[in-house]
Amino acid sequence: MSSERAGVRLGVDVGDTRVGLAASDPDALLATPVMTLRRDKNQGSDLRMITRIIKDRGCRVVYVGLPLSLSGVETASTQKARDFAQSLAVSCAEELPEVQVRLIDERLSTVSASEKMRASGVEARHQRSGIDQAAAVEILTHALDMRAALGTEPGTPVIHSST
Repeated sequence: MSSERAGVRLGVDVGDTRVGLAASDPDALLATPVMTLRRDKNQGSDLRMITRIIKDRGCRVVYVGLPLSLSGVETASTQKARDFAQSLAVSCAEELPEVQVRLIDERLSTVSASEKMRASGVEARHQRSGIDQAAAVEILTHALDMRAALGTEPGTPVIHSST
């Protein structure tokens, strides 16, 4: 690998009502929680905020979690995540053409995040406020681990098209 820094990566956990965000350090080694946004399907303020975070942090790659069933079959949530990733790619395209948006398998990310929160002493009833960010950390950590193992960006690139 070159001595050039890998660049910040962003992990996104898309839900019906909230979007959890996590970011890596500039060397793309460690994922930390950023924030949880309320989904805004009508006005797109969630997409604008994420685009601003990408720009402010100098992100190079955004990994959007792709929820699949345990057997790898697509679910209703899978298409919602694909649609969100496509909208995010379009939102970034004009301002940030160098940023890649990639879909990455997120099976069990929320379950794993919940278990880790419970193990650290957070009761289930208090997890709601942080679970989306924790799931985003799980998604991003998985992507960073795969990136380190493969030597290339994991996931499927989302091609931005306005059609």
